[in-house]
Amino acid sequence: MEREHFSFLELLKVALISLAIVLPIRYFLMQPFFVKGASMEPNYEDGQYLIIDEISWRFREPKRGEVTVFKYSKDTSQYYIKRIIGLPNETIKIENNQVSVLMVGTSSFEKLEEKYLDSTQITEGDVTVKLADDEYFVMGDNRLASYDSRRFGPVQRSYFVGRAWIRAWPFGAAVLLPSVQYSLNK
Repeated sequence: MEREHFSFLELLKVALISLAIVLPIRYFLMQPFFVKGASMEPNYEDGQYLIIDEISWRFREPKRGEVTVFKYSKDTSQYYIKRIIGLPNETIKIENNQVSVLMVGTSSFEKLEEKYLDSTQITEGDVTVKLADDEYFVMGDNRLASYDSRRFGPVQRSYFVGRAWIRAWPFGAAVLLPSVQYSLNK
């Protein structure tokens, strides 16, 4: 009887220590996210399991090209995954299948070279958006299947959950997600 009591207490102690370690990590540092839909194909496929880094952006600002998971402002129970295209105080212009950026402190639009997109990708729309100091312009990688800032407008920073950090599933595609480097051309 004493042995059963001892093993129950040990099991309880292990469970409490595990919770004390796992819960803060899950709620403050990183969290899982399942990709649903085709808006980020071919870079992120439906059903992939990602780990979202929730802490990096507490110490630095999000960068152009990073993939963010955010709450949809009109229904915060919905989460979207998109790529950051425009940064605060910039102006984004989409016309003739080309995304251009008017960066802070510059006087002319520069074309965004998006090398991560499939060469057959089409960026529909005729949109010009001036971002406020807490807004980001986001778009899916599969531009024809993406409901993004071209339709619902900029996303405020406060809705960001974190950045896509690790693709954990399927195991054959597991990888630390690379950052994208952009070229801007006049």
